[in-house]
Amino acid sequence: MELKNARVLVTGGGTGIGRATAALCVQRGAKVAICGRTEGRVREAAAAIGAVPFACDVSREGDVKRLVEQVNASLGGLDVLVNNAGSGTFAPLLESTADDFRRTWETNTLGAFLVGRECARLFVAAQRGSIVNIGSTAARRGFAGGSAYCASKFALSALTECWRAELRGSNVRVMQVDPSEVQNDFGVHAGRPARKAPNPSKLVSEDIARAIVGLLELDDRAFSPGLEVWATNPR
Repeated sequence: MELKNARVLVTGGGTGIGRATAALCVQRGAKVAICGRTEGRVREAAAAIGAVPFACDVSREGDVKRLVEQVNASLGGLDVLVNNAGSGTFAPLLESTADDFRRTWETNTLGAFLVGRECARLFVAAQRGSIVNIGSTAARRGFAGGSAYCASKFALSALTECWRAELRGSNVRVMQVDPSEVQNDFGVHAGRPARKAPNPSKLVSEDIARAIVGLLELDDRAFSPGLEVWATNPR
């Protein structure tokens, strides 16, 4: 698709991969809306990159319905959803709580489902559109301490496959990008210590943004069902 003048919604667009993706789409000439739970952070990011901000908790159905209605009205339609909003909780099984599991699932899986469903209504009506779900390499293999996070991302992969099977006949492309470790504030929000300094051998948010935009810029007759992105030689 041609991103110039395309209308794009990026969830979780205030920081990290979402912000980098929104910024790159704006650079390509797209009209971009971003959303996030923290209104101040989303407004700051939108002002910096040239996007339209919306506050939304994607785990709340009413919030999501209002979001998609408002974005559709503000941008004059919608062509692309980058389903990026996510959070992480990491703990050994015996120390994991139901609240932690539920909170992670509600954002990463239920939230993605709600936003995807509401955007798909518009895409099916228009008989075109693109959805990019942002998963993780944790969507493909589990690891110790990853029960809540990996389960939520494995479930997101299942959603991606189901939507693809349902929506291809309506000319809607459904794709998933699975990054490995990315140096941004995701880990801090998940309770991990902040990095002392950037590691030049590891991924940054802009690497993933370029992968997402590359998939979107394929001609509409083509799509890639999934893409993993790894650091070449992390140290």
